[in-house]
Amino acid sequence: MIAVELGKLLRSRRTWVTIGLVDALPTLVAVLLAVTDLGPRPGTGPAFLSAVLHDGTLFPLAAMAMVLPLFLPVAVAMAAGEAIAGEAQTGTLRYLLVRPVGRTRLLAAKLVSVMAFVLLTVLVVAATALLTGTLLLGHENTGRTISVSGTTLTTGELAVRTGLALLYAMLSMLGVAAIGLFLSTVVRTPLAAALGTLAVLVASTLLLPLDAAHALRPYLLTRYWLAFVDLFRDPILWTNVVHGVLQQCGYVVAFLAAAWANFATKDVTD
Repeated sequence: MIAVELGKLLRSRRTWVTIGLVDALPTLVAVLLAVTDLGPRPGTGPAFLSAVLHDGTLFPLAAMAMVLPLFLPVAVAMAAGEAIAGEAQTGTLRYLLVRPVGRTRLLAAKLVSVMAFVLLTVLVVAATALLTGTLLLGHENTGRTISVSGTTLTTGELAVRTGLALLYAMLSMLGVAAIGLFLSTVVRTPLAAALGTLAVLVASTLLLPLDAAHALRPYLLTRYWLAFVDLFRDPILWTNVVHGVLQQCGYVVAFLAAAWANFATKDVTD
């Protein structure tokens, strides 16, 4: 079942169009930076963007900082919302369940497919950003990169921390996927599931800077999304990263359990 879902993902034109759209913004920014040689002042703009004019190998991190707050979660919300509600809308869900495929197995296969989409998108964005950053913005051939704290990182240290940052970004999107998958088992159309997921993201983003919502801030879905920046401090500041991991795990467990409970007992008539 998982192989079938992964095959559908890779063959779908919508998958590659969506990935292309998510990847378009960082690529455009790289071209503009290369043409104008004008970057934001240090401390302004997306993380790492002020440093990429001197070190293009940092552009994958800047690219993730650009797509993580909006473009990537929108894409994940659409993919997750399509998982079950899309099958119901097209009338294929009942036929899938008539076959010897348990509901838990089908739900797990859909989750794996959504996370494969996230992995594929993150890898494409990172690889494209590395290529465009290196070719268009250059790289100081010193073998060392300046960290957020102003110290230097070796090429090996940069590679390890970049890998951790990408894993952290994917975990953050797993929380979005869990919410979208749950809503996909509740509503009848993928658009409604995607909009419901986006409503949660928008509410979290709007409440985050609000002083009156201070007590809620540690529990908001988007609170720790950009904590991967702390992986590039020297020494690494693990506090927000660990909080972010625990928070996303909480969202994943809660919403996947809710999705399973609802889908396992749902009367499928479509």
